[in-house]
Amino acid sequence: MGTASRQAASPSGAKAPRISAVGYAVPPRRYSQSEIVERFSIDDAKIRALFSKSHIEGRHLYMPPSVDGQPSDDLDELIARHKYGMLDMGRRAVEACLTEGGLRPADVDLFVTVSSTGFLCPGISAHLTKAMGFREDVRRLDILGMGCNAGMNGLQPATDFVRAHPGKKALVLCCEVCSAAYLHDGTMRTAVVNSLFGDGSAAALMTDDDAAYPDRPRLLDFESHIIVGAIDAMRFDQEQGRLSFYLDREIPYAIGANIRKPVERLLARAGLKKREIAHWVVHSGGKKVIDSIKYNIGLSNHDLRHTRSVLRDFGNVSSGSFLFSLSRLFEEARPVAGDFGVLVAMGPGTSIETGLVQW
Repeated sequence: MGTASRQAASPSGAKAPRISAVGYAVPPRRYSQSEIVERFSIDDAKIRALFSKSHIEGRHLYMPPSVDGQPSDDLDELIARHKYGMLDMGRRAVEACLTEGGLRPADVDLFVTVSSTGFLCPGISAHLTKAMGFREDVRRLDILGMGCNAGMNGLQPATDFVRAHPGKKALVLCCEVCSAAYLHDGTMRTAVVNSLFGDGSAAALMTDDDAAYPDRPRLLDFESHIIVGAIDAMRFDQEQGRLSFYLDREIPYAIGANIRKPVERLLARAGLKKREIAHWVVHSGGKKVIDSIKYNIGLSNHDLRHTRSVLRDFGNVSSGSFLFSLSRLFEEARPVAGDFGVLVAMGPGTSIETGLVQW
């Protein structure tokens, strides 16, 4: 456990902002893996087994309409589903986060949005500014195409903004309609993706208000690592005008072989040892990826309890997954003053993003 007497400063020496509130939202309907198999009319025994052995019990999805018993891959429908899901889940995640933080959209000074499952122009930040009453002078940043680690990438400019502008507030929204990027072609390649990813949205509020949020952690530092030799291991391709996500079977090994590098650099800069980290908030990337991180860093099942439970209950919801886990950690009210925590997310590049927090 961390100790209350041990304090780590941010590398810049400036006051580190707090992750003051977290909220998330999912589509209204949850499907078990067996329901999805039947809805997609999957007969291949190997693919059916893939769904049943994924350590996922269910996922919330904007399920596509069926055409002649098969899910629709109509491009216009996919685009419409992405936009609808972004506005629906995005709004509810922002409302949940700001309600927890005791704020309104008009109180936000920087609005950062993250997505990799579709494209909107103007971006989701503009649509939600109009729909939710953000100020017309709110600063906006839309981050596209960085994948499952992009939520961590979104926290970085938000943290820098609050650190550079005392008293200001930043909001980061991760919104992924993964079902709008499903391709149904009967191959094992697409089945891996279709069996793993769920739709979900999560938001995090960054402030420097110690009085209002004394029990929320400061975000002290970040450390990145890109595995350039595996740049194509996670990627979106274009097939017949549709997005098709590819996951290489070697991803768990690439992540495992490199995960210690950014974590060790992050801790070394703060003068910390791994044994001083009380809480680990890790992206729910899939069973093999989670196991690889567990064994290569030396984590316990308890360390990864929220990572695994989020995977079980929601599947991999991409960029917002780690915020789902962080929300569950907040709900436990387990951290005490002085505790250190490490945030970890992985995504295309292949890249690893980490962050150091302290309560």
